[in-house]
Amino acid sequence: MRPGAALLALLLAGPAAAATEAAPEPEGYRQEHYRAPVPATLQGAEVIDTEEAHRLWAAGVPFIDTLPHDFRPANLPEGTVWRDTPHDTIRGAVWLANTGYGALDPATEAWFLDMLGQLARGRPDRSMVIFCKAECWMSWNAARRAVAHGFTGIRWYPEGVDGWAAANYPMERATPLRGAP
Repeated sequence: MRPGAALLALLLAGPAAAATEAAPEPEGYRQEHYRAPVPATLQGAEVIDTEEAHRLWAAGVPFIDTLPHDFRPANLPEGTVWRDTPHDTIRGAVWLANTGYGALDPATEAWFLDMLGQLARGRPDRSMVIFCKAECWMSWNAARRAVAHGFTGIRWYPEGVDGWAAANYPMERATPLRGAP
C-alpha cells in the first residue's frame, strides 16, 4: 500500500474505524489511570449501548452511577467555604460515589454491596445498570465487583452519562449517597 493510503482508507471508513481501540479485559481491577479506553467486554455482565440503556431505564431498572466525588472533609475549620463539584447524571440514578476504584477499603466495599442488595431488593439476579462516563474504568471496576459478589443481573453501560447526554435523554443534578466512610 502506498504511503498515506492506509490513513486515507481509515479516514474514508468513518469515525468508528478511527475510534480508540478497546482495552483488553484485565485479570483484576484497574488500579490507576481510570479515564482511558475500557474493554468491550465484562465477563459475567451484559455490556449495553445507549438504546438498550434507555429501554431498561424506561422499564424501571435501577441505574447506579459510580463517578468519584470529593466529600467535604470532616476536619475543615468552621467557616471554611466548600463547594461540591456539580454532577449531572441519568434521571433517577443512584450515585454511589467512589465505589469504582480498583481497591476499596472494607467499609466502602461492604457499603457498596449493601446498597446493591437494597437496589436488587434481595434478588441478586435483578437487572441493574452500572455506569460512569465514557472511557471510565470506575464503572467497569464496580460492575466487575458486583459480579464477583454474586450479582448476576448486572448490565454495564460503558458510554455512561456521556452517551446518555449525547442522545438527549433525561438527566438531573445528582447528589451522592453518603454512607461509606
